[in-house]
Amino acid sequence: MTLTTAEPAATDEVPTTVTPDVVPHGPGAPAETRRVTSSLHAKDVFALVGSGAAAVALTAVVFDRVLPWNAPLGFTVVTYLAFMALYAVLVSLDENGATVRARLAQTLVHALAGLLLAALLFIVGYALWRGYEALGHLNFFTEDMSGTGPLQPITDGGMVHAIVGTLQQIGISLLITVPLGLACAVFLNEVPGRYARFVRTIVEAMTALPSIVAGLFIYATAILALGLDKSGFAASLALSVMMLPIIIRAADVVIRLVPGSLREASYALGAGQWRTVWTVVLPTARSGLTTAVILGTARGIGETSPVLLTSGAATGLNLNPFDGPQTSLPLATFTLVASPEKTMIIRGFGCAALLMALVLLLFLLARVIGGRGPGQLSRRQQRRRAAASRKDVERMGSRPVEPVAVGATPPSPPPPTAG
Repeated sequence: MTLTTAEPAATDEVPTTVTPDVVPHGPGAPAETRRVTSSLHAKDVFALVGSGAAAVALTAVVFDRVLPWNAPLGFTVVTYLAFMALYAVLVSLDENGATVRARLAQTLVHALAGLLLAALLFIVGYALWRGYEALGHLNFFTEDMSGTGPLQPITDGGMVHAIVGTLQQIGISLLITVPLGLACAVFLNEVPGRYARFVRTIVEAMTALPSIVAGLFIYATAILALGLDKSGFAASLALSVMMLPIIIRAADVVIRLVPGSLREASYALGAGQWRTVWTVVLPTARSGLTTAVILGTARGIGETSPVLLTSGAATGLNLNPFDGPQTSLPLATFTLVASPEKTMIIRGFGCAALLMALVLLLFLLARVIGGRGPGQLSRRQQRRRAAASRKDVERMGSRPVEPVAVGATPPSPPPPTAG
């Protein structure tokens, strides 16, 4: 048997190396085209605008020519549904099914965000528009309602008693809830066990506590059982019952997010548990703890029924929160808006605008106090650290330096003495 091997066929083509053209630089070089990295393209804008215009036109024809409908809300809903359907059709002409679903989900999310923003702007704008007449007079901020009747003009009387009452009540509530809430959150994270799980369950259940129940609890225990008079302090206790579970729950979640490696590093350096909590855990979670306090404040500052049950309503200025009735801005708003007189209703909307401004002011103040990141020092702390560093340099520079001969060994420290 003879084996033969096939020889490769001879070809006339010789392999060559292909090199790309070198683009010249400097004068005479071709102009570079800028790449478009934006996710929004012209065809997307045309699809959105075209779908919106077509949806409005189609809904107008249906409402005006086909069906006898004239409800604005129904017109808006039908227009949006038509817009989504037309937009899906236009996008499907150029994209696949996954892209169509992604565009529809993106459009829905943006629409919901715009709806919530519009609702917020409407609430704030409506309160400012209805209460602008009251806010434009200085007496609204400097006088109370002790000598003002429902038929007197807006230039008489003011809400200084409600402003002072709100500030005092929320201030006392923060003095009570912030230390207790942060201490309880630290306990839930640093001392785990059955009791900690039980406390966490109770806190989670109390976050949904109705405000009227908190007011009745303080009314039954502090006023009826202990004999405490109706006052701003009693109202602060009721507000504290509302604020405390919110602060504990939010602070608990924030402290859980502190990396365990930071605690381990602190323990490795010799720090104890509570020293680690004070110098590592709480400064790291400072921004989140500030948010927890803001959430609790927002829950308590707008309550009406606990204040009405525990403090009562007053038309005069009461600077002593421990004696006598004391009103607040939410309670004053509720009372004034329920009046049939136009001037009283205007004062009520003015109180609502003041309450929103007060919440915004407290929010900004909390951001300034706790908005710095972990390890970020304030200007005062930086100056104190720089002064301490200069003192250390001066102290170390003032030490006498003993000359050591070349080749000589430095003196050994003396042995420890007994006793």
